[in-house]
Amino acid sequence: HVHLVESWGGLVQAGGSLRLLCTVSGRTLTGDNVGWFRPAPGKEREFVASINWGGDSTDYTDPVKGRFTISRDNAKNTVSLQMNSLKPEDTAIYYCARSGDWSRAKYAYNYWGQGTQVTVSS
Repeated sequence: HVHLVESWGGLVQAGGSLRLLCTVSGRTLTGDNVGWFRPAPGKEREFVASINWGGDSTDYTDPVKGRFTISRDNAKNTVSLQMNSLKPEDTAIYYCARSGDWSRAKYAYNYWGQGTQVTVSS
């Protein structure tokens, strides 16, 4: 069984930065892709960013390109999301998830964390 835990969310002013951490336990991340998701207002969770096992392929949704950076440390079984130039519209609960496929679709991810709150004040 795979267990994911998000941490390091919090409250920050617009223009500030936060770094989220996803820690995976129960099995290693070998061969797994990891993604970050957040719900849009009144909507389901939407794709934010993903990284492949080797860390040499990343993908970002357009609203966060150039501001967010995803990275991973396979030795520590962690995936980070560095978020810079934060905007109030980035406010959401952020979830990390694991997938065996390279995909932006929620259904491709079969293990999810509980989420961490990010609040950006204007």
